[in-house]
Amino acid sequence: QVQLVESGGGLVQPGGSLRLSCAASGFTLDYYAVGWFREAPGKEREGVSCISPGNGATYYADSVKGRFTISRDNAKNTVYLQMNSLKAEDTDIYYCAVARSGICVLLERAFGSWGQGTQVTVSS
Repeated sequence: QVQLVESGGGLVQPGGSLRLSCAASGFTLDYYAVGWFREAPGKEREGVSCISPGNGATYYADSVKGRFTISRDNAKNTVYLQMNSLKAEDTDIYYCAVARSGICVLLERAFGSWGQGTQVTVSS
């Protein structure tokens, strides 16, 4: 059974850090492009970052460049999103997903399998 499980969300103060994890079961993540998206109530799901299979090329939304880092640990079949210098506007539910193709395109329709999401709240 193909499954993605996100973890690592929580409450953090502005300027703080969190590391999100996306653990896969039932398939091997490093064969796929894996993306992180976020969604606030009433808003469209926004692409945050993506990591390509093979060479591991990374892509980021302008809003998180220089603050977020995506990486993968193939031995653990897990993709991470390190989030630093967090801002209140980063508050969202964060989802990981696997692309339908092997290409990173930060569009929701380009991704198929999704996790259940993890809440990130940035507040003092």
